[in-house]
Amino acid sequence: MSSRTLRRRLHHGDVDGKSREHFETSGTDSLSEPLLGEHDRSERLSTLEDIWEDKKKEQLHWTSLFSQLIAQWAQWLANIVLGSGSLIGRLISLPSIALNRENNRILPPSLSPLQEERLRNLRHRLEVPFDSFKTEHQDALKQLWTLAYPDRKLPGLISELWKEMGWQGADPSTDFRGGGFISLENLIFFAQKYPESFQRLLHKENGIRAEWEYPFAVAGINISFMLAQMLDLQAEIPSSSTGIRFLQLLEEDEMAFDNLYCIAFEMMDAQWLAKRASYMEFNDVLKATRTQLERELALEDISSVKDLPAYNLLR
Repeated sequence: MSSRTLRRRLHHGDVDGKSREHFETSGTDSLSEPLLGEHDRSERLSTLEDIWEDKKKEQLHWTSLFSQLIAQWAQWLANIVLGSGSLIGRLISLPSIALNRENNRILPPSLSPLQEERLRNLRHRLEVPFDSFKTEHQDALKQLWTLAYPDRKLPGLISELWKEMGWQGADPSTDFRGGGFISLENLIFFAQKYPESFQRLLHKENGIRAEWEYPFAVAGINISFMLAQMLDLQAEIPSSSTGIRFLQLLEEDEMAFDNLYCIAFEMMDAQWLAKRASYMEFNDVLKATRTQLERELALEDISSVKDLPAYNLLR
């Protein structure tokens, strides 16, 4: 009678970002012939095993049906008790938010007219691409230079001098693909509202800096893009916990997005110094910045942007 022993070992590797699994099998087969006189006994054992397997399958089938009936009954009862028209449902349902367990997102309450208006205006800003042929956009870029370097002559819109501000090339307009016009507005707001912080980060005045520093202007574009994602602004109505908290801040402050941008920039620079990061680690620093900002927005006593602990970094 033949017997086989299987052994399986699972190996995990990560090559090019993909997990691979390897299975190894080894077996030993006994080639001895069965003893004479035990053939009938083996057949009887096989028959009993088949009967037992059939009974097990039948039992599992009825167990599955019974479980389905219980689940359907429970769902029916839940619909009655928790239905919007039932008194119990109204009493125990949360009046402001409900958790959608399927995707672990929060269903927000109805927006106030002020929130709707401000969210609509912010969305409009997010949808505007940077257009180097528009006079308004050209003027905004010139304004940024004047705010950054008040004592220096304004160069042309295409000049190698723009690289000093942290643009990747001589033409800053080529760097706006991911952030749109709002990322330029964010930089201008930062320079106007918190000039000391803006100048300090622009000139990398704090801490021990890396030989290969992050480019200031391009970092700002990335922060704008990160914020829009984190705050769930691509959705019709933000439904993440962070997005809903932002809606509350937006009701208190029409420029909440721009103020959060300035805070995030200060956070990012602080993370950069703490990690002693270099250019190739910028994405990791940005992820850490997002995590820290989400954590601060989740604090219970936050009712305005100024309540965030990192707001104290701004000058």
